[in-house]
Parts: sequence; C-alpha cells; structure tokens
Amino acid sequence: MQAASISELKTSASEYLSKVKAGAEILLTDRGNPFAKIIRLHRSELPADIYMAQLEQRGLARVGKSALPADFLSMPRPLDREGLALKALLEEREDGR
Repeated sequence: MQAASISELKTSASEYLSKVKAGAEILLTDRGNPFAKIIRLHRSELPADIYMAQLEQRGLARVGKSALPADFLSMPRPLDREGLALKALLEEREDGR
C-alpha cells in the first residue's frame, strides 16, 4: 500500500486516482499520521441508483420514469399460449447474450 500526504495528493491527485482505478490502495497521512485510505469501489458496492444511472448512460438499460400501479402484483399474468416468450429467452441464451 502506498502512502501519500495531503499536500502530495493535492499536487498529484490525478496520478493517485489513476493508481486507485488500477486497484492500488492509497493511505493518506497528515503530518505523518495515517487517517484515511482511498480504495477502488467494486461494482457490488455501488448503490443501485448510481449503477443503474451508469448503465443508462452507456445505453445498456432504460430506467422507468413512473411507478407501477398499486395492484401490479395481483394483476393477472398475460397468456402466452404459443410459448413465444420462453422461446425467445432460450434463443437468447443459446446466442450467449
């Protein structure tokens, strides 16, 4: 783990943050006394709303803009007598998507 003083961090912030993005941990010191650590966040540690916003920015998801109806979970499911939804899901799995 690399240590850096506050003044070093101020003058070379982008350099230290690049190291953190690459997986390094930086121990911050104030007058030689450690007081904080900068570490990279893993995807599982991101709050869901931030993660969804990132996916939406990259065009990988669309976040709904309205709430579901109050009785949504008790509504009858649509019928798929021909099994088209299952067929599409299985095809997607075979394609590796």
